[in-house]
Amino acid sequence: MTTGRYLPVGIRVVPTVEVRVSRRVPRFRAPLALALGAALAVPLTLPPPATAAGSSTVTPLTFTVRAGERTCTIDADLYRPAGADRDHPAPAVLATNGFGGSKTDGSTDTIGKAFAARGYVSLVYSGLGFGRSGCLISLDDPAIDGAAASRLVDFLGGERAADDGTTADFVTLDAPGDPRVGMIGGSYGGAVQLATAAVDHRLDALVPMITWNDLAYSLDPNSAAGSRHVPGAFKWQWTNGFYLIGEGQPLLQPSLDPSRVNSLACLHFVTEACRTVRTLNSGRYPADRTAELLAFARRVSPVSYLHRVRTPTLLVQGQADTLFNLNEATATYRTLRAQGTPVKMIWQSWGHSAGIPAGATGELDLSRGNLETSYVGRRVLAWFDRHLRKRAHTDTGPAFAYYRDWITDPDRTYATAGRLPALSRTLYLSGDGRLVGHRGDVVRGSRSYTNLPTPTSHSESSLAGLLGVPDTPPRDLKGTYADWTSAPLERPLDVVGAPRATLRVVSPRAERAQTSGDAADKLVLFAKLYDVAPDGSRTLVRRLVAPVRVPDVTRSFTVTLPGIVHRYEAGHRLRFVIAASDDAYFGNRGIKPVTVVSGPRDTGVLRLPVTGP
Repeated sequence: MTTGRYLPVGIRVVPTVEVRVSRRVPRFRAPLALALGAALAVPLTLPPPATAAGSSTVTPLTFTVRAGERTCTIDADLYRPAGADRDHPAPAVLATNGFGGSKTDGSTDTIGKAFAARGYVSLVYSGLGFGRSGCLISLDDPAIDGAAASRLVDFLGGERAADDGTTADFVTLDAPGDPRVGMIGGSYGGAVQLATAAVDHRLDALVPMITWNDLAYSLDPNSAAGSRHVPGAFKWQWTNGFYLIGEGQPLLQPSLDPSRVNSLACLHFVTEACRTVRTLNSGRYPADRTAELLAFARRVSPVSYLHRVRTPTLLVQGQADTLFNLNEATATYRTLRAQGTPVKMIWQSWGHSAGIPAGATGELDLSRGNLETSYVGRRVLAWFDRHLRKRAHTDTGPAFAYYRDWITDPDRTYATAGRLPALSRTLYLSGDGRLVGHRGDVVRGSRSYTNLPTPTSHSESSLAGLLGVPDTPPRDLKGTYADWTSAPLERPLDVVGAPRATLRVVSPRAERAQTSGDAADKLVLFAKLYDVAPDGSRTLVRRLVAPVRVPDVTRSFTVTLPGIVHRYEAGHRLRFVIAASDDAYFGNRGIKPVTVVSGPRDTGVLRLPVTGP
């Protein structure tokens, strides 16, 4: 078996033979493999001269821009559709790559070709610090990455020329210097759209795909409500994989652009990003460093600047995504909608953790440009048709749509709704290990577990899906988790959204440790939902878990689990699990036994967003 498929973050892995992953993945082996794959995928040849690409002309361009405190060069390709000129201008589409990629990635390059073939002027570029573009990686900071993209909007608006003197007088203008322009892209190329819209209100439409809302939640998630100032459990596999890719960027080019090098201590990222990763890897969270960590991660994230985004936004997020889960898009969607920004949201099948499912013929594949033949593609075309071509009659679809993997008809795989499903089903944690539907059925009792010095639960090898290698099934070691299981379902149950659990635990050791002054001493646990088949086999839905660093172990707390779209078939059972550890995350420091006590008047509660009858 060989692997060479499109990867949604903009990284292409060269064909490889099948690799078998051991039951325990060494901490840095997978990130190094990912970095190597990215290195082999980055082109080292000089840009070609202008050539014809179907019905468009492609011209390589460079732009020298001021990005934050540095001046650097942006490497771009301009796709000019046939017939677009000063007398017949066309709206524009701006796009850039995912993390570790460049303008020549299969997906980024295809965006340029696909929209030029449909009559749009396309400008695709390598993001700052990637490909042949200069400057440091600054994690889509609006003041840096957003400002740089805004200079490209200046070019499309006729306000500036490329370094070789090329100008664009064939883009539709809403006003002098104000081009009709939209943006599209995934992951790192998704967040930059929101960053740009926050500093440049000339943008007319955005399509951010599989991207983040809050990097503090993405990389160090704490799923407990009211825990904004309490660090979570470090997602070390994902974070270190991308960090190695970023730090290796200057070594992948035949000549080093001085603007791409920071220092020996922090090669290619802005200094604050390196400090953040080092703090996370240290496993220590003293108050001063923790505040700095959370402040930087949030400052460069949409969560801190969405109030400045007024551009109509079509959010597309992936259900198979443990890096940026559905909750990220949901948070962005709710913020934009509450402030009156036009916004709609689609939950597609693929994300960072897995590609398009086998047999899913109606899913958008950006590397193929199958816009008209995919549900998401048609929605994107309609979004741009409405907001870039200003065709008011174009139907841009419902407020919310989601992919259903249990539907085999490709014309019916997406369900639509006017709003997100509410938490409509309540289950209670009984002391005998059952999940029951009525509080009166709760039996008094307790469930206990403890953690060991090393992780004893496995949800995923985070980079396995990205690299296209097999992963071992999820597992939990007996005695290191507590679980509650429902009776077999009499009819199918469709859960669409983020379940929520309210819990109270007893842990005297954790209670004593939480006064140490280091948040790393607080209790950590991992909540998750399994689907248990009639034969006893278990499925951890999308391999998703909710890490929690309990803010105050003496009080009850509410956990928001990652959003899912999953059908529990008739005869299957729901199983809610609290585990002591997960080997994709940093966990507890020290041994902290935990007990969950249940009684009819005081017990844990699990609420599910359920659709249908």
